[in-house]
Amino acid sequence: MAAGPDLRAMTDDPFERGKSERLPSRDVTEGADRAPHRAMFRAMGFDDEDLASPMVGVANPAADITPCNVHLDDVAASAIEGIDEAGGMPIEFGTITISDAISMGTEGMKASLISREVIADSVELVAFGERMDALVTVAGCDKNLPGMMMAAIRTDLPSVFLYGGSIMPGEHDGRDVTIVQVFEGVGAYGTGEMDADELDELERNACPGAGSCGGMFTANTMAAISEALGLAPLGSASPPAEDHERYAVARRAGELALECVESDRRPSEILSRESFENAIALQTAIGGSTNGVLHLLALAREADVDLEIDDFDEISRRTPKIADLQPGGARVMNDLHEVGGVPVVIRRLLEADRFHADARTVTGRTIAEELRVLEDEHGLPADEDIDADFLYPVTGPKEPEGAIKILSGNLAPDGAVLKATGEDLFHHEGPARIFEHEEDAMAYVQEGEISSGDVIVIRNEGPRGGPGMREMLGVTAAVVGAGHEDDVALITDGRFSGATRGPMIGHVAPEAFVGGPIALLEDGDEITVDVPERRLEVGLSEDELDARREAWEAPEPAYAGGVLAKYCRDFGPADDGAVTNPGLKRE
Repeated sequence: MAAGPDLRAMTDDPFERGKSERLPSRDVTEGADRAPHRAMFRAMGFDDEDLASPMVGVANPAADITPCNVHLDDVAASAIEGIDEAGGMPIEFGTITISDAISMGTEGMKASLISREVIADSVELVAFGERMDALVTVAGCDKNLPGMMMAAIRTDLPSVFLYGGSIMPGEHDGRDVTIVQVFEGVGAYGTGEMDADELDELERNACPGAGSCGGMFTANTMAAISEALGLAPLGSASPPAEDHERYAVARRAGELALECVESDRRPSEILSRESFENAIALQTAIGGSTNGVLHLLALAREADVDLEIDDFDEISRRTPKIADLQPGGARVMNDLHEVGGVPVVIRRLLEADRFHADARTVTGRTIAEELRVLEDEHGLPADEDIDADFLYPVTGPKEPEGAIKILSGNLAPDGAVLKATGEDLFHHEGPARIFEHEEDAMAYVQEGEISSGDVIVIRNEGPRGGPGMREMLGVTAAVVGAGHEDDVALITDGRFSGATRGPMIGHVAPEAFVGGPIALLEDGDEITVDVPERRLEVGLSEDELDARREAWEAPEPAYAGGVLAKYCRDFGPADDGAVTNPGLKRE
């Protein structure tokens, strides 16, 4: 669809090219005094027609660092084609990525959450500095997705979010496998349940090509959430990374960016409290990653939408889990795609009055209107025609409540996050095994020291204490692989991967670094994890906690200089999204 004539109308004056007054790119493309600026554009092959067009930035974190991003140049190229054909001036620029899976279990994982902030800042800076009129924000690995959405919200330019798609499952021993089975295989190998040859074969077959990790882990959770928020078109999250449909989605994103410019459609007009409630409902219904809690809180801060951590528990209590996907189930994103993708889940929630039908989307239509378009024009199958053993009706769900649980108590006064991938009625009491860092806990598990009933406590891994709030799939997968999925709990002020399963409680706030109660624990303290009652407590009186607090000494920052020292200073608490940007107060 071509943009309207007010966006690309040429005039007789070569210095006044007819751009709408509201387009920021006029600052660098119009007027005699901008001849040097235009000369720079011409050096890159842009012509008069381009310079008279809306300037659409394509933010692309392509890299050979991770299979999640290795193909993004091709995805971005399709978006660029869509922009160009719709009458825009596409300008591609790069930003960073960190591979969560490759940095997992190492000191390097501290960089992961920081990369979310750097991505948001860098896209904002380019869009601001180069006077972009609109954005297509491309994303692959986990922190790309919230980082790109944060940038779009912060700039409030007409924007379309574009996911790079997920990897196809691998095959091992006659079954579909993903990277999570490799991490759990490490734990099984450590206990002798798996030999070296099988682990080697699993490693070689788990990841067959490009794309983000295939289960309902963090990347796919955030991609699904982008649809629920309205920042991406319905149906755009599920096409696999290397499928022709992914490139059709990318081309359409480029075209849609021009429609957003023409209509002056911005994130601030799309996002609302209802949008975020929809996103949480979807996250809980599909068993999405606990990281979605952190990132949605951060996105809400950028959008100036009132959202608190307790809202997740309230919405999860009234939203049943109706999709059984990895890590709790056996199926992956591609399985969901084959039966219609995320819109199938949204439709079931909407028809059961668990979704706000009138929330706006990037197309200018409401969620309900978008579903009708998908049904009428794009062949979204009717619900009665869908035969999928991993999708359940709202009236007969997999679980009566959603997967996200927010726990609190004297060990987590400001909250902690659990994704229920097993028994919702989980209750556990056991002695604390205290570890100051992830590596110490991993050694404990791998050396076979773990015992049924343990509560592994990993502290000083929070947003500031880490810094960077490391994900701990290595430890949690090792616990599960060692046969302790149901009889050992783990709590931390750090985070978990979206692939984590079992009774693993993260985001404990306040964190140890600032003197939260988790900093006061000692080996042998009796910990209670009560999921039905949403309690996380230590069996100590307030007097004993106060006495320990008096004796507690604040630790020195883990890093004295460089980027990690900066983020140790700047990160906010996990229960507020671990943000570094103070956010905007919109009119």
